[in-house]
Amino acid sequence: MTAILGRPEVGTGRVVWFTGLSGAGKSTLASALYAELVARGERVELLDGDAVRENLSKGLGFTRADRDTNVRRIGFVAGLLARHGVTVLVSAISPYADTRREVLGGLPNATEVFVDAPLEVVTQRDVKGLYLKALAGEIPHFTGVSDPYEAPEAPDLHLRTDRISVEDGVRRLLDHLGYGA
Repeated sequence: MTAILGRPEVGTGRVVWFTGLSGAGKSTLASALYAELVARGERVELLDGDAVRENLSKGLGFTRADRDTNVRRIGFVAGLLARHGVTVLVSAISPYADTRREVLGGLPNATEVFVDAPLEVVTQRDVKGLYLKALAGEIPHFTGVSDPYEAPEAPDLHLRTDRISVEDGVRRLLDHLGYGA
């Protein structure tokens, strides 16, 4: 899980792993960074946790074992792409710190980005009302409410999305990754 400053060498990609609660802004930031990198002519792919769960991990539930399997599958695909020179943006809750460390440790040029917003903020952003249902006990195993989310202790980049705009987040990501704004 080493932060790589500056662009990776030709033929070597990187993985930028966005982790955080549902509604924290992972997909929003990853999508905005994706658009910026595509506009710059970079080879980039976006692996969104919801899309991967639907297409690659269908049938998995929300037990710890299933969540860990999902994260490992995402990491496997990200690693394949990165080894072929692609910058891979992963947007996945990935709630367990030890599984994140394991997966990120096996990826080339991995950067962990903690996309952080307080529970009150993500609850307000939740248009489906899932947090309110989980808080009322109607949804079991809901990350951040009835299941744990283990925040990274030392992420490569920590973005508080309740305090910054998407544009500022993308600028910080570009700077951190060595692309410059």
